[in-house]
This record gives sequence, structure tokens and C-alpha cells, in this order.
Amino acid sequence: TPWFGLFGSKSGFDSLKECFGEQLDKIHAIESGMSADPSMLWRFEEVANGKVRVVSFSDAHSFWPWRIGREATIFDIEELSYDNIIKAIRTGQGLKGTIETPPEYGRYHWDGHRNCNFSCGPEETKKLNRICPKCGGKLIIGVEYRVEELAKKNKGFTPKNSVQFRKLLPLHELLVLHTGSGIASKGNWEMYNSLIEKFGNEFNILLRVNKEDLISKEVKLKLIDLIIRNREGKIKIKPGYDGEYGVAMLEEQKKLF
Repeated sequence: TPWFGLFGSKSGFDSLKECFGEQLDKIHAIESGMSADPSMLWRFEEVANGKVRVVSFSDAHSFWPWRIGREATIFDIEELSYDNIIKAIRTGQGLKGTIETPPEYGRYHWDGHRNCNFSCGPEETKKLNRICPKCGGKLIIGVEYRVEELAKKNKGFTPKNSVQFRKLLPLHELLVLHTGSGIASKGNWEMYNSLIEKFGNEFNILLRVNKEDLISKEVKLKLIDLIIRNREGKIKIKPGYDGEYGVAMLEEQKKLF
């Protein structure tokens, strides 16, 4: 998080070297977190110079199934074993990429106050001197702001040893857009379970199954369109802030921004 994660404003550290000192050579990778993606972390010094790689894993801090497996690291190794996974992380050999949620979907991407229903990006926060215009209190600073504070490279910089990453909204979020019902509604669960029965697993649906196969299994055209748009990064997200998740929105809902 922007507060107590390694690069958080309350962690006491502005770099990996400050944190780990002489033990820095033992650090081979950092985990991106939901409110950031590899392209944001590539701008940090130790990642930019290729000494530290970026991995992504989904925590399970709640029991809701749609909060599990949202992010992942892709390995290309001969055998799925602890030794091979550690070797890939340490050397980069066999570390093929990551699957990320869009950073805007994370709960601390932008700055704001959820009690005031106010959020903004880093530039606006600077103009406001980090003060909430509604209550006069200090804004909760998000990951994007913190990245801009610490970045040593400009936006768009890509390290030589970088690996590809994909940004995907979870399938449950697409079902919410499709049906307009709550994420835990009975109808959404029935549709989710039906899709898993037909196509095996969520990442297969989000990444691999082609349009023709989706149609042949009688998936609704609107949902197919959402799946394809998700793959192409064409679903707009109102950024999360101060513990509130980002909200996926259809094109016609942009006026709400």
C-alpha cells in the first residue's frame, strides 16, 4: 500500500538500498501490488537498472472468491517445483511475465478521502497542497503520487530485462458490467460457474478462448464484447482511492467522471 508497503510514505524508506542496506544483493524481486503495475515500478532505480525483477501475486486477505487469483506470475519452467520457481525469480530465466489487475482498480491508486467522496490524481493533489477541499483534512496519498515522488526514470521507460505483463479485470467484474447486478448476486454466480464448467478456468476465459468458441458455447454477445475489450485494455476504470476499489465503467458511463 502507499502507507506501509516497502515504498509506502509511512515505511521510512525511499529505496530498496535504504531498506536493506548491505543485504540488497539478496533481494531479487519485488511484488507489484494491486495499485501499481510493472511499468510504474520500472521507473525505480533498482528495477530500472535490471538488478531487481517484478513479480505479481494475489493475496487472499478475504474469503470472497472473486478476491483470489486476480494477479499471477507466469513461469516457463520444465517442472513446477520450489527450486525452479526460486531460480526463475533470482535469475530471470523462466520468468515470462505477470498478469495484473489494472492499477486503477486497486484500492489506493489515487489520492482522496472516501468519507468525503473525493478523489484526484497527483497533479491535482499538488495544487491542493494535499488538503481535501471538502473537509480541510490531509488527503490519503495513493500509489501513483508516491511513484511520481520516487521515480528516477520518466514514464514509458522500459528496462532491458523487462518481461511482458497483461492487465485484466477479474471475470466477476465483467459480469457486474454485463448484468448490472451486485458482484455476489445469485445470477452472477450461476453465470460464472457455467463459464468455468465450459472453459475450465478464469484465466483461460479472460486470455485465450476466442470469440467463435465463446459464441459456440452460447455466451451472451454483450459479455463476449466485454471479455474482448478487457483483453485489449479498453474498459475505463474510475481509480480507487483511500481503501475504495476502482470501478469498471462502460463507455456510456464516462460522464460520471
